[in-house]
Amino acid sequence: MITSRGLNLLRIAYRGNQNKVPATNLRSVRLSHNGWSYREIPPVEKKWVYAAEAIGGVLWWWVLWHLWHDFGHIVGEVPYPDPSKWTDEELGIPPDDYEEPVTRI
Repeated sequence: MITSRGLNLLRIAYRGNQNKVPATNLRSVRLSHNGWSYREIPPVEKKWVYAAEAIGGVLWWWVLWHLWHDFGHIVGEVPYPDPSKWTDEELGIPPDDYEEPVTRI
């Protein structure tokens, strides 16, 4: 049963594709002074494509070059402090002779 319905659907799809007319020379009637391009990519000169690729290449070269050679701009140029040199006061540790306050419950 599934096979017969599947074959019918394939026949319907095949017949539907046979009746379609290819969309050739269907441009919009409206043309203004700068051209109208609706659902149509305007032609681009090769020199602009090459210029865009060259500028993009230079941009990525610049970014990757500076990531490799000037990585300190991203992570910071200050050296990481050595925690073994910190004092108890800087760490918030009370002195040894500190007495805990008595709390009443």
